[in-house]
Amino acid sequence: MRVKRFFAADMRTAMKLVRDEMGADASIIANRRVAGGVELTAALDYEAPRLTPPTPGLDLELKKTQERIISARASLEEGERPADGPSVNRQLFGDSMRQAAEQGSPVAQGLLERLNSERAAPAAEVTSKPPAIDDLDAMRSEIAGLRGMLESQLGGLAWGQVNQHQPRQASLWRKLIHLGLPAELCKQLLAKVADVTDVRQAWRLLLAHLAQGLPVMREELIDRGGVIALVGPTGAGKTTTLGKLAARYVLKHGSQNVALVTMDTYRIGAHEQLRTLGRILNVPVRVVDEQNSLSEVLEEFGNKRLVLVDTAGLQAQDPQLRGQLSELAAQGARISTLLVLAATSQYRVLQAAWHNYRCCHPVGCILTKVDEAATLGEALGLAMEQRLPVAYVADGQRIPDDLSRGVGHQLVSRAVGLAGNEMAEDQTMADVFAGILHNQCAS
Repeated sequence: MRVKRFFAADMRTAMKLVRDEMGADASIIANRRVAGGVELTAALDYEAPRLTPPTPGLDLELKKTQERIISARASLEEGERPADGPSVNRQLFGDSMRQAAEQGSPVAQGLLERLNSERAAPAAEVTSKPPAIDDLDAMRSEIAGLRGMLESQLGGLAWGQVNQHQPRQASLWRKLIHLGLPAELCKQLLAKVADVTDVRQAWRLLLAHLAQGLPVMREELIDRGGVIALVGPTGAGKTTTLGKLAARYVLKHGSQNVALVTMDTYRIGAHEQLRTLGRILNVPVRVVDEQNSLSEVLEEFGNKRLVLVDTAGLQAQDPQLRGQLSELAAQGARISTLLVLAATSQYRVLQAAWHNYRCCHPVGCILTKVDEAATLGEALGLAMEQRLPVAYVADGQRIPDDLSRGVGHQLVSRAVGLAGNEMAEDQTMADVFAGILHNQCAS
């Protein structure tokens, strides 16, 4: 295998250098940021795995790959600390370097030479000269690159085998992924229809399982009354949704038993927007600030049947957000919290929102901007994985018209309608299977 490093100001230029010098068959086995640009390590004469005919022993190869990655990671972590003499971890470190050196890694070859020279020296000298931190970082970078390359190739191979030998299952996989559902949830759903041979029947059963497994609120939360706080990231639509809930309640029960509270003193004009809504609905509005704590404001509205609390959408690292969430959590069961999520967000963004606000113990969620979403699977998948009931669905700006209760089969039907008859492409499916392999290695 021919291995060479390339330096350039940006990734595009570096890739062009690789193609010009080593051709289109070269493989990128590592990349990292360096002073002045990027560094790519490319290898030639690497024969990529073919999808057909199927290669036996895929599980065995994956297991071996996982073991190599785990042993290399463990040995690197131990390599940062001086050892008290020859140890098992140091031996593992040397073994992992030899494996990488055989694959053509120049950094690994250099570290291997250094390790061999240290072994020839007295033990005291060995313990006083641990591998250089820069070399360890470079080794980590190359192992991460090799790991990503292996996972990508094994993912493509795994998908090729499924697509060739299990076309019915492959078709269902494509449809579920195109809905936007997380890969792990797709695996669980497909396991429930493994014995169904007819594709159409299996698809109908999958949708039925999806609708049945989607948690929704069985009752109208605002009819139950109490204090309800809306939390969520910036731009999710908390204030607009609060206005819809307030107008919905006023139309059904009148304005004498409802009040509005805002904790958003950070956005310019945020509380003025709520005050305007309060004047239209003829309901009182209070602001939580330095002079008025949340507990004091809630005591003032103790005679109201429903109190809706608006919060500020702040960055996760903002200490003011932690203070706001702590103030809500201090109220305990007195407040029911609803997490407002934009259906237009990517799955990782939704996951981050859940992790940032779960300290408030949300009793459910509200999906907003459904009318702008290309898929609904990401939001539905998060609700199912975290067992977070869908209380309401907002699909427009009109108050209070564009707000409805969350109903499982209606949400699934809408998700299918957005997806249409299209299915995920082969490259997308290969990336999905690579992600599954990555999670298996990480666990």
